[in-house]
Amino acid sequence: MQRAVSRCLPSSRLVRPDLAVFGASTVIPSLEANHFSLQSSQTGSVEVYAQGTDETIAPALLVHTINAAASAYEVKPLFEGLSSDRVTWALDLPGFGASARTDRLYTPRLMTDAVLLVAEALHARYGRSIDLLGVSLGCEFVARAARDRPELFRTISLVSPTGFERRRDGEDGSTRALPAFYSLLRWSFWDRGLYENLTRPSVIRYFLERTFGSKRIDEGMLAHDVRIVREPGARFAPQSFLGGHLFSGDISRVYESLALPIWVSHGVRGDFTNYRGLKAVRDRPNWKVTVFQTGALPYFELTDAFMRELRAFLAQPQTA
Repeated sequence: MQRAVSRCLPSSRLVRPDLAVFGASTVIPSLEANHFSLQSSQTGSVEVYAQGTDETIAPALLVHTINAAASAYEVKPLFEGLSSDRVTWALDLPGFGASARTDRLYTPRLMTDAVLLVAEALHARYGRSIDLLGVSLGCEFVARAARDRPELFRTISLVSPTGFERRRDGEDGSTRALPAFYSLLRWSFWDRGLYENLTRPSVIRYFLERTFGSKRIDEGMLAHDVRIVREPGARFAPQSFLGGHLFSGDISRVYESLALPIWVSHGVRGDFTNYRGLKAVRDRPNWKVTVFQTGALPYFELTDAFMRELRAFLAQPQTA
């Protein structure tokens, strides 16, 4: 039996004064688990999913990627696997899943603040450093969170990380935004119609096939995506994504600044196969790289093999 939601929540006396804790959202949840909302003035409401009871092992925090139908469902096999032996939390990033989908500009700073909001609550609740994992574009937010607050984290796992296809040495905090294109996406005459076309079931399937590098996609993910893209406000964060506002312009320096133990894993099929920029870090003692013969979400295709590699990394003495 799952624990009551209240037992998953951080003690209010341990949380920042501007942090509010609420019961579960009424929007379709991304994962079948205890879930609740955290809120701060910077992030708005962030939905969190919690599972696992063993408090003797470092807790894990999972961060999904970004696309037109993104949510914590994208880390489902990891959430289920890790929570069998440790406390595991996952979040819906702002603008996605059951988190607040308000009409605003979505940026790496906002997403990083959401990761830190949940990480601070998880650290306060259990008093242990966190094993942090991100997927694809979510890795950029994970890396920035670890750079900003390294004391919160024990290890970092990056699955199919973006930002290694070429160097990005922009100014600190810069993005790859295309303001004119973003304004066009926001044009009220057609913004709803564009989003609705991009999120038709056939189009979602097409992009999932590109992610998996095969027509053998996860049908459960497709079904979930089709349901959530019609939630109110679902188009706002994808507009920022398509307009380039969620891609960090300085991520190369952020990655290279990290001193924590880091495991990178990626596949060889689909759209996410260019990792030539890894040569700048892969020989560093705190970096380890594993390649799977899969698409961009190897833990959906080779769950057992992926979990063995992940657990082996997490079990190693972390001295970096």
